[in-house]
Amino acid sequence: MPTLWTSESTKEWRAALDAYASVVDAQGVARLPELERWYRDDFPRAIAARRPAHVTHEELVRVTEWKMARGIFRPRNLVLVRGNPAGAVEKTSTAALAAIPDDRRPIALLAELAGVGPATASAVAAAAAPDVYPFFDELVAAQVPGLGPVAFTPAYYARYAAALRDRARRLGGAWTPASVEQALWAFVGGKAGAKKGSE
Repeated sequence: MPTLWTSESTKEWRAALDAYASVVDAQGVARLPELERWYRDDFPRAIAARRPAHVTHEELVRVTEWKMARGIFRPRNLVLVRGNPAGAVEKTSTAALAAIPDDRRPIALLAELAGVGPATASAVAAAAAPDVYPFFDELVAAQVPGLGPVAFTPAYYARYAAALRDRARRLGGAWTPASVEQALWAFVGGKAGAKKGSE
């Protein structure tokens, strides 16, 4: 399978990022475009407007729904996330977001909530600080050489995030770890493209 990761062409990277919205639409998941707009636009603004910055229970549930709509639906995880007390979500997310830009602590703190692993934690961190944290996506991780088999662990996420930060630095300009993740995901066509590739 061709990979964007090895390309040094900023034009090729930009083309992949520019295709992101159309790849989201092509997934054929009813709520994904709506959740995507919320995740990219409304959610980061809501976090930034709060003092101290934190995430509400409703937002954590919505982030989980976005993550699952873009990837794999895991009903048990969603039930666990919904079961977190609202106060615990606010308290934990306040501590986690206060720890930005630490490489690991925000992810570890958020992962203390029920049903929240490094992927969901990274979705919150990436919305709050896209210049530091990329969303942890399996299809993206599979494109990054040297990471080994994808493991949804804090240690694996730390290596993944470091690789995407480095790639963003090498691309320069307005590239962030979060936009690098989007470009890589769009390049393989999201989950629909991955299914086609495996048939």
